[in-house]
Amino acid sequence: MQKVINVMAVLSFLGTAGIIGGGTYVYLSRAEIAENVKSQITTAITEALPGMLSGSMPELPKTTGGVVGTPAGGMSIPGM
Repeated sequence: MQKVINVMAVLSFLGTAGIIGGGTYVYLSRAEIAENVKSQITTAITEALPGMLSGSMPELPKTTGGVVGTPAGGMSIPGM
């Protein structure tokens, strides 16, 4: 029974050490990780943006109508 408890204690220690070691690694390299993520996001947006813009923009008309004039009474600010 003592051997089982000792094995569980060692496994618990190794798990805790792994969590602390992983957290320390992430904390110490957080600037590099952030830059890597920013770079990946920028690349993804840069590649996706032209397709999104061209799909949402309507085509320009080949011909247009005449000039639209001003109203007969002139232009004024409403309510003044």
